[in-house]
Amino acid sequence: MPVNPDLVGRQFPPTPPYLVGREKVREFARAVLATDTDLVPATFPVVIQEATLAQLLAEPDAGIDFSRVVHGEQRFTYSRPIVVGDELTATLSVTSVKTLGGNAMVTAESEMVDAGGEHVVTAISTLVVRGDE
Repeated sequence: MPVNPDLVGRQFPPTPPYLVGREKVREFARAVLATDTDLVPATFPVVIQEATLAQLLAEPDAGIDFSRVVHGEQRFTYSRPIVVGDELTATLSVTSVKTLGGNAMVTAESEMVDAGGEHVVTAISTLVVRGDE
């Protein structure tokens, strides 16, 4: 089943709030070899974005076979840095589905807001769904 082009424009329900804890930040910082384990690394939002991408991958009509998915691109657009103690909620929207050389490229944006509803960061991910061999 090919990736459903009707995914474009689909928005998923917000995730439960994620509390950015000091120990989680330190674990992530060590994993990405960051030198300061007290600062939230710029790529930390992937931890929160994972829950939104799981919604997309579980969507029955998406046509996305996870065994064929390769992470193609990742970007972040910040309004302010994430700090320990932030409670972030993420909402995923599918912005693009393209076919290229037998593969599908699905781009999705996970907008993350703090407990006050203020934008903090948007994580933009492109997943490549490899076509049949």
